[in-house]
Amino acid sequence: MNPIWEVGLADFLLVTVFLGGGAAFMTGRAAAADWRGPRELGLYVLLLGCAVRFLHFALFEGTLLQPYYYLIDVLVLAGFAWLGRQLTRAKQMSQQYSFTFEKSSPLTWKRKS
Repeated sequence: MNPIWEVGLADFLLVTVFLGGGAAFMTGRAAAADWRGPRELGLYVLLLGCAVRFLHFALFEGTLLQPYYYLIDVLVLAGFAWLGRQLTRAKQMSQQYSFTFEKSSPLTWKRKS
């Protein structure tokens, strides 16, 4: 067993990174578009982690109730969700409040001088 993936690298990449990560990225974008806070996004990521864990169990014979691998999945999903939220929030702040803020990078904004 590997400390990052349970069954194999291919199923980890397919289910956790591509499917789950894509869903988490879109969830982060949706949470930012509705101006939801990080707590709600965290709840969504925990629920999405349950779905990813179920897919590992149903498709690749992984263990369903494995807290360690659930935590690994949730951490990967949280990274994608945070990225989606920050990209969207930086765009929102620079477009909707362009009189006060400007983008300083794709993930951040700053107050205009």
